[in-house]
Amino acid sequence: MSFEPFILSFKLAALTAFILFCIALPLAWFLSQTKSRTKPFLEALTALPIVLPPSVLGFYLLWAFAYSSPIGHFFEETFGVKLVFSFTGLVVASCFYSLPFMVQPLQNGFESLNKNMLEASYIAGKSKFQTLFFVALPNMKPAVLTAVIVTFAHTVGEFGVVLMVGGSIPGETKVASVAIYEMVENMDYTAAHIYSAIMVGISFIVLLSVYIFNARHNRRFGL
Repeated sequence: MSFEPFILSFKLAALTAFILFCIALPLAWFLSQTKSRTKPFLEALTALPIVLPPSVLGFYLLWAFAYSSPIGHFFEETFGVKLVFSFTGLVVASCFYSLPFMVQPLQNGFESLNKNMLEASYIAGKSKFQTLFFVALPNMKPAVLTAVIVTFAHTVGEFGVVLMVGGSIPGETKVASVAIYEMVENMDYTAAHIYSAIMVGISFIVLLSVYIFNARHNRRFGL
């Protein structure tokens, strides 16, 4: 049995979680602080991948990444980067469909903070950047951990978008979820059982670690 699909899945999930954390952190901070009329629009746009069928999102990403589209043509001609049926394309696609799983926990964490604590930081002369990194983030560790781990787990388990954008190229785009699908198609149920059991175990451990950390944090601070 080859563990290459799992290694590829973890690599994809780790890169996606890192990139999305950098993107979602300022976005979640903005959404938690703004009173703009555009806030509901931005929140709905951010949450769209949750309700969209993966086939719909995958189709539009495939269309946008194709060489015949302006986006795909630009990246391939300018940077020599092929977005369709490539690992790079999988990372970009993963950032789209996992975005709400990073943004929403961070936004909820920011909104649950004591407003007086943030105001005190501003009164003390701290900038929004300093308040974000030295006041807000240290006081919402459970939200940060939840965002990162759930995004990682969601990316590992994604199938529809990954298959449509990346296909099944061994060592390049054939992640664990795609490998399981092919095993079932080939009626190799023994291998499918093994791969699926590993995925169930990983998912359970990931979620269990989040709940244990949050429970310990709540007991520590009497929440």
